[in-house]
Amino acid sequence: MRTFLSFVLWMLLCCCWTTRAEIFTSISQMTDLIYTEQELVQSLRDYIKAEESKLDAVKSWANKLDALTRVSTSDPEGYLAHPVNAYKLMKRLNTEWSELETLVLQNPSDGFISNMSIHRQSFPDEEDETGAAKALMRLQDTYQLDSEAFSRGKLPGMHSNILLTVDDCFDMGKTAYNDADYYHAVLWMQQALKQLDGGEESVATKPDILDYLSYSVYQMGDLPRAIELTRRLVAISPGHQRAGGNLRYFERLLSKELSEQNQDYQPASEEPILLGTYRRPKDHLPEREKYEALCRGEGLQMNEARRSRLFCRYQDGKRNPRLLLKPTKEEDEWDSPHIVRYLEVLSHQETEKIKELAKPRLARATVRDPKTGVLTTANYRVSKSAWLEEVDDPVIVRVNQRIEDITGLEVDTAELLQVANYGVGGQYEPHYDFSRRPFENNRDGNRLATFLNYKDEPDAFKRLGTGNRVATFLNYMSDVEAGGATVFPDFGAAIRPRKGTAVFWYNLFKSGEGDYRTRHAACPVLVGSKWVSNKWFHERGQEFRRPCGLREVD
Repeated sequence: MRTFLSFVLWMLLCCCWTTRAEIFTSISQMTDLIYTEQELVQSLRDYIKAEESKLDAVKSWANKLDALTRVSTSDPEGYLAHPVNAYKLMKRLNTEWSELETLVLQNPSDGFISNMSIHRQSFPDEEDETGAAKALMRLQDTYQLDSEAFSRGKLPGMHSNILLTVDDCFDMGKTAYNDADYYHAVLWMQQALKQLDGGEESVATKPDILDYLSYSVYQMGDLPRAIELTRRLVAISPGHQRAGGNLRYFERLLSKELSEQNQDYQPASEEPILLGTYRRPKDHLPEREKYEALCRGEGLQMNEARRSRLFCRYQDGKRNPRLLLKPTKEEDEWDSPHIVRYLEVLSHQETEKIKELAKPRLARATVRDPKTGVLTTANYRVSKSAWLEEVDDPVIVRVNQRIEDITGLEVDTAELLQVANYGVGGQYEPHYDFSRRPFENNRDGNRLATFLNYKDEPDAFKRLGTGNRVATFLNYMSDVEAGGATVFPDFGAAIRPRKGTAVFWYNLFKSGEGDYRTRHAACPVLVGSKWVSNKWFHERGQEFRRPCGLREVD
């Protein structure tokens, strides 16, 4: 029996290793794990009844999870709206349940193992746990939150008793370290050390934490502090296999550096390492600071003079018969480029139906590689999406017709309705909705002149035969407690999600040239579950609905 169960476990783990679940990219799909975990707890309780006298440790585990699942199953989306809950769910199901499975196999119970084997196939994998950890770090950077705030559940606008333990912080630091992200490794190892020094119990030891912390500090270029931390490591663990060698190496480097600069040795700062002690390394995004400031509500360029030019109105779609008796409520969000918000576009029943249709089809959202033109996943777009057709349900027909009535644009040449749900720290970094490489002739779209600047970017929409994306209609299908704004770094606008509303803007001038001011981003979701749906209109079919202007930038 033991041999058979070992074989089953081996086969199970093989399946898990070859599966790329990417569960962390959608809060909606993660809610299923709440019920899975609840069922596993019940199965565990049955097992405890059979061998309670031998499995006191397992019983203690079950009690802890039982209390946890009572809270999480009462409101799964609300529970997972807190990013720490989502991270800890990923961690529990990827790491800790596996440890429990090993313990059970020492004295197997067929019922429990069978239940675990069934559910294990839908468990998150190492990629999910890593993705959730990196999401917390992304939120930490974007919203300038220190590790203490996350560890103690002190997020903007909310305080909770959701805590990260020493081991949680240590694992966060290891995730960053293994990715050569020494900036975040320092922040999380420092937090683990602080909580350990505060008396918390942990599996991770002080030498373990100091080992990672000292080397990460060295990688950040702070030799004096790296030496001080390594000396602490040597003092409590003289036989550590790397500490002595690292210390001598750091001291030689510092001596050489001081000699070359003709400076005297200055002891390491006694100030604790905090957010801002070290500068975050630059990355691929040139407008990173401006983008993240807008996500925090800073750097907005709306002043009183501009605000005076914004109005709200009833809009009947140029006397559209379907809007005459009930015109749409329209609000100006920005003057130039003109961005408007429509109110009461989707009812609660419609949004729930659209979510219901989309959930079984959600797949990791992709982006088009600018070099190859091939669709691929990317860390700068963390969400899952689905495409809905009119044949799927009458609600899609109604919504498409409503969008056409409101905008006055031809919907037959538009793309299908895309529905997206953002996962832990879900985001989409600054991007253009339109293709920046023009089409090859007038029948297919833009002009040859732009081709000279973007000859390396393949034509993203040529195969559609409908031209470039002329406009974007974005439905907000949920409120978001914190984060998740749509921001435009070029002109400093931030638009907050409001359930049932939609925002609309043109991506192209009437000439067909791209409006590069419309580069925009979806900020990381800090607290909440963000659902959106969007309709991308294309050039074909709009010839008489939006005729060319007299100037290139009309």
